[in-house]
Amino acid sequence: MKKFVLSVLLVALVLSIAGSAFAFDQAKVRRLGEDKNKMTWWIVDYGKTDDGAPFAISRKYYTNETIKEETIDLLMSKYGLSAEVAGSLYFTEYGYEYTADGKQFAMTYLRHYDMLGNEIHGTVYDGSSDATQKTFSGIVAGHATAKCAPYALGKPVPQPKAAAKKAATKTPAKRIVRKK
Repeated sequence: MKKFVLSVLLVALVLSIAGSAFAFDQAKVRRLGEDKNKMTWWIVDYGKTDDGAPFAISRKYYTNETIKEETIDLLMSKYGLSAEVAGSLYFTEYGYEYTADGKQFAMTYLRHYDMLGNEIHGTVYDGSSDATQKTFSGIVAGHATAKCAPYALGKPVPQPKAAAKKAATKTPAKRIVRKK
């Protein structure tokens, strides 16, 4: 009995610590797929800011060890993080703001997190310095910014080809009638 109670308390503690990593509305969370480097991307929030600007938040999970190691090296060399802190890297979160026509975007922030959702380094593009100016640029097809744009702009989201094909060929389930 003590082991069971201890296990439940341990799970509750881990979930409460990891809560910030999963603090978004789960109805908005969508898998965007993998990029050319085999990194897994998700959209975790989208909509309009208080000012009415379309926004999206995406996450890149480090499913390619080579890219993860390059990012860890960058965090250590450019920002002076220790090997222990930089090595805890699990995902990077990107904030995007879009123009009303959806043809351009600007990054609003970039944050690196460990597995528990603790921020290990971040940059906010708020214009407080030359390095943190919010700059709008064109959206590149196939990139996460392009995949997030329809969500942020409230437009219909195109289905991946495999999902669309599967939905088109799916046959209705047969109804099972049982005798009483």
